Amino acid sequence: MRVMVADDAALFREGLARVLADAGFDVVAKVGDAHALLERVRAEPPDVAVVDIRMPPTHTTEGLDAARTLHATHPGVGVLVLSAHVEAHYALQLIESGARGAGYLLKERVADVAELGDAVRRVAAGGLVLDPSVVARLVGRRRTRSPLDDLTDREREVLTLMAEGRSNQAICQRLFLSPKTVEAHVRGVFGKLGLHQGADDNRRVLAVLTHLRH
Repeated sequence: MRVMVADDAALFREGLARVLADAGFDVVAKVGDAHALLERVRAEPPDVAVVDIRMPPTHTTEGLDAARTLHATHPGVGVLVLSAHVEAHYALQLIESGARGAGYLLKERVADVAELGDAVRRVAAGGLVLDPSVVARLVGRRRTRSPLDDLTDREREVLTLMAEGRSNQAICQRLFLSPKTVEAHVRGVFGKLGLHQGADDNRRVLAVLTHLRH
């Protein structure tokens, strides 16, 4: 699988490229800013671009803006945005701006090779990936009254994994539950939240996130 890396911090960029290479990915380009990334993608599109959210010249949302551009010009290229901080509003903007092949992870996840590799592969396959810390902040947000209050502890666990972009099979493996049990919990979550269960994993993630952000 072909991957491009964009980060203005040379040491982090090289370290990330090494981690990805050791995990079996073909790192075809390493660049220091969003403009260079877009130029390389235009010349030779990869399967996934892993992009720092803050890069030159303003160090604000260059990576996020590049992700949006790539979704418009190269919809087949997955984009995984890395951030040093939990910024739920940016994460939601990214996920909701492109319904396929988008992800937002904290940079600290890079140390977990298995987690990083899984995220890159899921994004390459057109899935949605959201950092657990962002999901935890959304789920744990204080509200005067929320349908989340009606969820059981197990349904809340299932909801959290759904919002991260996990499939039913992945939830089974994570929670050590049977497929039928997970399906029942998913139906319970959607019923209590008043949501329609989507036809695919991405639609259900978007439905859950839309509910959690309000």
